[in-house]
Amino acid sequence: MTIKADLYFSFRSPYSYLAIGRYADMARDYDLDITLRTVLPIAVRDPDILFTGNPAAPRYIVMDCMRAAQFLNIPLSWPRPDPIVQDLSTREIAKDQPYIFRICRLGQAATRRGKGLEFAAEVAPIIWDGSTENWHEGDHLAQAAARAGLDFGELEAEAANDLDALDVEIEGNTNALHEAGHWGVPTLVVDGEPFFGQDRVDMAKWRMEQKGLAKR
Repeated sequence: MTIKADLYFSFRSPYSYLAIGRYADMARDYDLDITLRTVLPIAVRDPDILFTGNPAAPRYIVMDCMRAAQFLNIPLSWPRPDPIVQDLSTREIAKDQPYIFRICRLGQAATRRGKGLEFAAEVAPIIWDGSTENWHEGDHLAQAAARAGLDFGELEAEAANDLDALDVEIEGNTNALHEAGHWGVPTLVVDGEPFFGQDRVDMAKWRMEQKGLAKR
C-alpha cells in the first residue's frame, strides 16, 4: 500500500535542506509518495512575526542548523546569494526579491509535473552545501532540473508566464500547512498529522511504518 504525504518546504530554510535529501531517499526506497508543497519563507510572508520574538533566536538558529549539519554529516554553508535579499545587520527585508519568488515558482511548477520532491532535492544542495556560488546563474538550476528528470526550459517558461496562478498555489500551500496544525518548515503531513523539523524525519518514518510503510 502506497503511503501518501505532503512535505511543506522552503528553499530558504536550512532545516528544509537538511531534511529534503532524507525524505527523497525514503520516497525512493519505500512505497511512499511525497508531494512537495513549496511555501514562501516567513521572512517575506510575515516579517513582523519573524522579528518580534526573542532576539537570541537568530543566533540560536544559525548555531543549531550548523551543528545539526555536522551531526548528520551534511555540508552546509550560508547561500551565496541568500535566496532572501536582506540586510542581516538590521534584519531589513528588501522590497525587491528577485531570487525567492523565482525559485518558489519553479518548485511549484515541478510539483505540477509530479517531480517537486526530486527538484527540491537537487536544487537545495546547490543553494546550501557551499559548493556553488551564484547558484541562480549559469546552468546550475538547469542541471539540477535535468537530474530531477525535468525540462528546465519548460519550468522557466511556466514560472514566467503563469506566475499569478503559481503564486495562488503557493499561497494555498501555506494555508494548507496552517490547516494541518503548523506554520513552519520542513513539515511532513501524513493523514493530517504534522511532523515539524529536520529532527522529526525518523519519527515520521516510524509513524508511517505503523500505517504499513514498506520497502519497494
